[in-house]
Amino acid sequence: MATFAYVGKTRQGAAKKGELIAKTREEAAELLRKQNIVVTTLQEKAKEGGFAFSLGGGVSDKDIVVFTRQFATMINAGLPLIQCLEILSAQSENKLMCKTIGEVRVDVEGGSTFADALRKHPKVFDDLYVNMVHAGELGGLLDTILGRLAKHIEKAMKLKSLIKSAMVYPAAIMGVAVIVIAVLMIWVIPIFAKMFLEMSGGKTGLPGPTQLVIDASNFMQSNIVYIVIVAVGIGYGFKQYYATPKGRLLMDRMFLALPVMGDLIRKASVAKFTRTLGTLITSGVPILDGLTITSRTSGNKVVEEAILVARQSISEGKTVAEPLAKSGVFPKMVTHMISVGESTGALDAMLGKIADFYDDEVDAAVAGLTALLEPMMMVFLGTVIGFIVIAMYLPIFKMAATVG
Repeated sequence: MATFAYVGKTRQGAAKKGELIAKTREEAAELLRKQNIVVTTLQEKAKEGGFAFSLGGGVSDKDIVVFTRQFATMINAGLPLIQCLEILSAQSENKLMCKTIGEVRVDVEGGSTFADALRKHPKVFDDLYVNMVHAGELGGLLDTILGRLAKHIEKAMKLKSLIKSAMVYPAAIMGVAVIVIAVLMIWVIPIFAKMFLEMSGGKTGLPGPTQLVIDASNFMQSNIVYIVIVAVGIGYGFKQYYATPKGRLLMDRMFLALPVMGDLIRKASVAKFTRTLGTLITSGVPILDGLTITSRTSGNKVVEEAILVARQSISEGKTVAEPLAKSGVFPKMVTHMISVGESTGALDAMLGKIADFYDDEVDAAVAGLTALLEPMMMVFLGTVIGFIVIAMYLPIFKMAATVG
């Protein structure tokens, strides 16, 4: 795809200029002809460099929400699909989003369905988005479906923000602790060690804690490069192992088993699963397709496998609730409510209620986790740094006692 700048006139003689995206110059001219524009100048714009493009970043959830809400409003107002895409492409501030919408418009003008055009851009529009749009097109409820999509993405953003806030606080505290301890061990402790060495004429006679801290400081100074290399290597190795199916399954199972954090991850996974599946079923997506899409977006391999087992159960004519209950991942209340929803034919409504409940549970879990971690982190920092400070002052106290 390329961007073409054009200057021309409408059939009524009014001047017209702008930009459009097309595969070739001939295709751009044909698109303008269909819009009843007589072209006087048509030139391909130079492509931006890769570095400049990368500065524009990707497409955020917020960009998708804004696009979806505006699109739903325009469709509801009766504007033609292609005109909506043209307007949204022109006013989008995100370069990648603008380019993507332009390419989608070209595909739609070429006879493709809106859902098929979106499917060509999986990095921007995921399976959930595309399948809901497809269901909306088939049912003639595109504006309604887009409204549901925007609401779903906004709630998913809120959930993601809560999880990030729960992770950021302990990570920040641990980062500060590592920096403070490194500064003390590499720059401050050697000054004390030199002073004690000059005062005592050797290392003999130093209290045990003091000697321990000085030895640790000497080790860090001598091997700081190797320590950094090993730390980076461990981080890289963990990332590579987690990228494998076996590694991800093992680590995700361990995450769910963590005392406090595991409960938060479980509640977030349940909220995401029920919200996504409920939205898909309400929008007319078949339940088998909905379970497949939901498993891909679960974010946890253990939850993903449990959902796929439930899908297999449905395909064999059984219920969804039974395999979910056997997995041990989903709480009994959730599987019981899903079972009731299946038996009453109101599964989508029941899933929505579960999602609302677990959204509140995640809020409470994050607040509880923050309240629990704050004193724990303070105690940890105070203990470590306090031990180092006391260890350094022990020889001074001993010397003062001797003099006295």
